[in-house]
Amino acid sequence: MSTTADLLKRAAELFPGEVVTQAHVRHFDLPLGAGRFALITLDNGHDHTKPTTLGPQSLAHFDAAIDQVEKEAAAGEIVGVGVTGKPFIFAVGADLKGVELLGSHEDALAIGKGGHDVFKRLAGLAVPTFAYYNGAAMGGGVEIGLHCSYRTVSAALPAFSLPEVFLGLLPGWGGCTLLPNLIGADKAVSVIIENSLNQNKQLKGAQVYELGIADALFEGADFLEQSLTWTAAVLKGEIVVERPVIDRGEGWDQAVAQGRFLADSKVHGAAPAAYRALDIIAAAKNGDLQQGYDAEDQALADLIMSGELRSGIYAFNLVQKRGKRPAGAPDKALARPVTKVGVVGAGLMASQLALLFLRRLEVPVVLTDIDQERVDKGVGYVHAEIDKLLGKGRVNQDKANRLKGLVSGVLDKAEGFSDADFVIEAVFEEIGVKQQVFAEVEAVAPAHAILATNTSSLSVTEMASKLKNPERVVGFHFFNPVAVLPLLEIVRGEQTDDASLATAFAVAKKLKKTAVLVKDAPAFVVNRILTRFMGEIQNVIDEGTPVDVAERAVEPLGLPMSPLVLLELVGPAIGLHVSETLNRAFPERFTVSPNLKAVVEAGKRGFYVYESGKPELDPEVAALLKQGDTVLTEEQVRARVLDAVAQEIGLMLDEGVVAEAQDIDLCLITGAGWPFHLGGITPYLDREGVSERVNGKRFLAPGVASVPA
Repeated sequence: MSTTADLLKRAAELFPGEVVTQAHVRHFDLPLGAGRFALITLDNGHDHTKPTTLGPQSLAHFDAAIDQVEKEAAAGEIVGVGVTGKPFIFAVGADLKGVELLGSHEDALAIGKGGHDVFKRLAGLAVPTFAYYNGAAMGGGVEIGLHCSYRTVSAALPAFSLPEVFLGLLPGWGGCTLLPNLIGADKAVSVIIENSLNQNKQLKGAQVYELGIADALFEGADFLEQSLTWTAAVLKGEIVVERPVIDRGEGWDQAVAQGRFLADSKVHGAAPAAYRALDIIAAAKNGDLQQGYDAEDQALADLIMSGELRSGIYAFNLVQKRGKRPAGAPDKALARPVTKVGVVGAGLMASQLALLFLRRLEVPVVLTDIDQERVDKGVGYVHAEIDKLLGKGRVNQDKANRLKGLVSGVLDKAEGFSDADFVIEAVFEEIGVKQQVFAEVEAVAPAHAILATNTSSLSVTEMASKLKNPERVVGFHFFNPVAVLPLLEIVRGEQTDDASLATAFAVAKKLKKTAVLVKDAPAFVVNRILTRFMGEIQNVIDEGTPVDVAERAVEPLGLPMSPLVLLELVGPAIGLHVSETLNRAFPERFTVSPNLKAVVEAGKRGFYVYESGKPELDPEVAALLKQGDTVLTEEQVRARVLDAVAQEIGLMLDEGVVAEAQDIDLCLITGAGWPFHLGGITPYLDREGVSERVNGKRFLAPGVASVPA
């Protein structure tokens, strides 16, 4: 039978590039005369920008540290053992780079068992154990602490989570079993399922304490000192930690049922991780820890060998790595400084942009519009949003006053933009209006100023075509809501020069947006794919498929919202406008739905009413619909939609709209909220055989976002 050392040695051979975390043991006398204490510090030798992870060699080092303290505890040489991390980081879990390399179920099982075996030894020491969550703690880092007798947490801790379900895994080193037994199934479901599926929501230190995960909360400045004093008091019996009795009856079952409801509402059964985690939480009700650990090992190995996890890791790497180093961006040394920003327009979108530039760049921002009332309303919106930030404690009074002082509004573009370095327009989506605005701005702005357009579908090249200096025009397409969605499509017109483009990327980075370089093609990336996707849904409805069947057909993808709810969010009139733009460009593939046109002409804001709290087809919309008599099944609708999307992505890559399929996925994840378990979309299309059926080839090489062959 394999020992822990054997399992970890085999895993380490598969992963030679691991950034190894050491487990340093030091000894000292506790305060209050409580006795000799051993403290294990997890540290990978890098600063906080390279967080501590737990690959197989790291686990082996931790195992060796436990060898040492186990002997000392058995000999009565120490009264307790603590675990903490390097400055700002406790530990952020398993090393995903290693998980990607696993090619067999047996190897995947070894990772689960290896972690369990090491952590169980920590739990089994002959003296009390303490975890001091001094900094970011995620996944396996959190689970180390769950195996300890007691836990303290820093009030300064910025991020604490069990994010595995978000990626397509589950907390497999004790999380699914120990957490519900510590804080109850209800709170455990919230941490493991709900937070993960809500875009990997993180907990702060105070929340970790309030949930009962930690037994004490201390300020960050002297966190370890306070924790050790508290530890001494616990060991001397001066502090007795009391934990609430766990409801192991109906409350436990209701929590699991609520978790299943949450998973259904988010992924609609499309990704297995949440459901496997809930099965283990349900079984943990009997308190049999070993049974739970065995179930975690099996589930972890199954999920590691699944396409959903590989897509999840691929998506995670896109956002964390490719998103920070945009493909095709010019040398950043070419970027010019931006010390003042102009915004043409003062409507809602323009006001949101003004607020974003103001908060991130902290430079003067000036709005213009066609009358004083609109200008005042735009500036008023920005002031009100700053007041909200002040009310929530996100900015102090001085910062709020400074930001308000930096934003202004004028009617005269010459007055507003004569010293601006970057001017962005957010006016009506009509090419003639945009051209006129840019002509007016060019006449008054400095020769070096970037002229940016927030157009969602119009040609940037055409917009710049009548200017004296078209090389400084760039597409700068944000997604709504601007403060929430990270994507920024940066569009290079035919004459845009490198310096203007480099400046646009530099500004995007300061705005903390995920910038993707896009060719000047109709509707760019996200809107083109979504319009093709939505267009196919509208086509099948127009042909005769009932609305509810068409909507349900794409539920198995686990998208953030159904197509017609998305249409409502975008606005039917904007949806119609984009479909008309694309129909002019590609009439053979993009249709203009007569039913959508009728809905817009009737002034309806969407297909649904919400009187019962749930979306129901608006009777007035139902009366407008003119349908044929071709009724498709959900499976037929889904196949048509996926085929259309695969075809469109294939054509976009052939046209060079973006550098690679990876950029399409990055755009859909960050601009449309498409799920990690799809990997955006191309890994899913590859996995389901759609890519080859439609285009005759995969989008990604085998082993990219899939299990290595």
